Amino acid sequence: MKGFDAEYTDLPDYILKCTARIWEGRDIAALNWHYADSLIVRTPGGISRGNAAGKANTMATLAEFPDRRLLGEDVIWCGDDEAGFLSSHRILSTATHRGGAFGPATGRSVMFRTIADTFCRNNCVQDEWLIRDNAAIALQLGSTARDTARNMISGGNPDAPLTPGTDECGPYSGTGNDNLWGQRHSDILCRIFSADFGVISREYDRACHVSLPGGEDVHGHPGIDRFWLGLRSAFPSADFRIVHQIGREDPMFSPRSAVRWTLTGRHDGWGRYGMPTGSETHVMGVSHVEFGPRGVRRETTLIDEVAIWKQILLKTGDC
Repeated sequence: MKGFDAEYTDLPDYILKCTARIWEGRDIAALNWHYADSLIVRTPGGISRGNAAGKANTMATLAEFPDRRLLGEDVIWCGDDEAGFLSSHRILSTATHRGGAFGPATGRSVMFRTIADTFCRNNCVQDEWLIRDNAAIALQLGSTARDTARNMISGGNPDAPLTPGTDECGPYSGTGNDNLWGQRHSDILCRIFSADFGVISREYDRACHVSLPGGEDVHGHPGIDRFWLGLRSAFPSADFRIVHQIGREDPMFSPRSAVRWTLTGRHDGWGRYGMPTGSETHVMGVSHVEFGPRGVRRETTLIDEVAIWKQILLKTGDC
């Protein structure tokens, strides 16, 4: 690939090595060339802009979790040298909590997943969408996603999370590729959000292993159905959209896909978030799937439930 330094063999190698260098190697200054000055990073909690914000956020996270290890599970990508590359990087992190945004130091060990969709061109990250399983961190620290959201609001962080109205356009406007595995994955998600939950028994392997928000791992159809039904029933009238899809077939990998999606609308149903509040809520999600001979055999879906609860609490005033 022409767009990367000779030390990197391909895009996944670039993403994995740069991540390790910055976080575990403490080379935060590498963000001076790794991140563009005009970079926009969107998280469910809001937007940060520019390289300086990226360095500040990285240092703040390392201060709270100084021994964080970022284990890159997969990089699912599309693009080319001319247009640039979009990588969807799935990370499993381990760390010890030393105090910060999640409250005073507990000394507890935590494990959580992150998925970062990054647009890379000319050896530089120029656009990013980032989701971290903050509910998993909250639960392992002895709290809940709801209480953590409430504490963040009362502790001086009352800003509303990301919504379509506060989102900004960056340099990347692509929608992925037309590989059949990405199309199949998107079709499954569209059927689920159209209330065709029977698609789970039709398209998922009976022994499927799925990693879900809150650090939950389930095996088999009942746990998968419980999650998707609970999410959709909480927002039954909300608008579901596929934002970006990638499908890939690579040597020594199962066919796999990465789909970024949104769910936007009112919290007007009983479900995963309790009593309906009427809160206007925006959910940004990313799902990674691996296919096998009997359908979906492995999935990771991430949403930030702290950001969801923050939107609900800001609406109800229960904070």
